[in-house]
Amino acid sequence: MNSEAIEVENPGEKLYTIGTVSKLTGVGAITLRAWERRHGLIQPVRKDSGHRLYTRQHIDQINRITALTQQGVRISQITQGMLESELSTDPGSEPDVWKKYLNSMMAAIIDFDEQRLEEIYNGALSLYPISLVTRNLLTPLLIELGLRWSAGEGSIAEEHFFSFYLRNKLGARYHHRPGGNNGPQLLLAGLPGEHHEVGLLLFALAAHESGYRVIPLGANMPLQELALVAKKKDCAAILLSGAIEMSGTALSRDLPALVKEYGKPVLIGGLSSVFSCEAINRSGARALGRDIDHGLQVLKEALS
Repeated sequence: MNSEAIEVENPGEKLYTIGTVSKLTGVGAITLRAWERRHGLIQPVRKDSGHRLYTRQHIDQINRITALTQQGVRISQITQGMLESELSTDPGSEPDVWKKYLNSMMAAIIDFDEQRLEEIYNGALSLYPISLVTRNLLTPLLIELGLRWSAGEGSIAEEHFFSFYLRNKLGARYHHRPGGNNGPQLLLAGLPGEHHEVGLLLFALAAHESGYRVIPLGANMPLQELALVAKKKDCAAILLSGAIEMSGTALSRDLPALVKEYGKPVLIGGLSSVFSCEAINRSGARALGRDIDHGLQVLKEALS
């Protein structure tokens, strides 16, 4: 099977091979099969040929399983119901807490009620660390908004309203971040054609909290300009982020040229890396998927 994504009956839905999913999540094919057969956690689509194919929802579920096991939850304790709830939680919290937060914030977004949105967001931050709020609330909320928009159930205005609100919140956090990091320096930029910066800001903050020094260039950066900046600042890696499908020209010409000119790791995260995983890897760059923790782990391995 040569294509990394295969269209299925549901319009717009794509399926990914087990090899692609393994690259995007860091979970080996043998482990994925074990989770399916022994624990009944991930149920891929099976074609007549017998090949396993996975949806983007499966990829998100795999990332949640990985997060739970890293928190100390045994694989035998994880249930299908926990994954179908759309939100993973830390072992010590009530399973419904994050779902309630998400529903409340979604209602505020639909009503364009910034004051209510502020109350809910600040309430979550007063009880839980920002890393948990990001994983269990902000990321699933952004995904839900995107799904509503693509399914015609929500408006672009809703997505822009929340993106503007969250960009300001994350920008303030980034501006007031503590100094003193002495880890490798990273150049972060949004892919050409990507006009949203939320995913880029989330990764920038997570990278800073992991000790990296970060130079963010913002959204919609031409790939041709990145190597010069990265070399000038002696960056250890270039990280690109986006939720759009990269153009054929970017994948076949501009990205390979950047990898060759720069000579150090080039990594791409966000939904863009899910759409074009195989093409990104063929270019010499590395696809990270859209799980930030996994992306940081792949980055660490690339720099080692």
